[in-house]
Amino acid sequence: MISLPFRRSGQSPNIDALYGMIVAQARSRAFYVGYGVPDTVSGRLDMIVLHLVLLLRQLPGKNGEPSPTGQRLFDRFCRDIDDNFREMGVGDLKVPKEMQKVAEAFYGRAKAYDAGLTGNDPAALEVAVARNVFGAAEPPLGARRLAAYMRETSRRLNAQEPQSLARGELDFPDPETTPQ
Repeated sequence: MISLPFRRSGQSPNIDALYGMIVAQARSRAFYVGYGVPDTVSGRLDMIVLHLVLLLRQLPGKNGEPSPTGQRLFDRFCRDIDDNFREMGVGDLKVPKEMQKVAEAFYGRAKAYDAGLTGNDPAALEVAVARNVFGAAEPPLGARRLAAYMRETSRRLNAQEPQSLARGELDFPDPETTPQ
């Protein structure tokens, strides 16, 4: 396909900025060194999903539908992952199958993280993080610390106005300062 020189992507700069902030936070060295998150393609994807879920929870929609900003943000995530698969050499016929796996993982993690963040059992979030990020049945120290980070992130994002979130004003905590 020939790309036109002045073609607009149709993508909001705010969505690109929001997604860029999520990816930058997910790539924080502290998660991989201090928390023990596996520094692999899968581990990095898990951290992007984790941060995306935390933000999407704070962007309310109407009648159970995702907010327009949330939907555009999720679409941006999907395009990024699709592009990454292609850059890693995944063939055109296999990319849709891999994207389906990513979507299933995203929705499963979103449900588990939401339940862990809204429920009365703090251990539920630690178990979900241990299983999804660390591949462990019992929460290691890193899973407990990551769950504490998620609770603090959720608290901070919840304190922000949805309009400020949509403008890309995210108040992520410093992962270095989350208690161990």
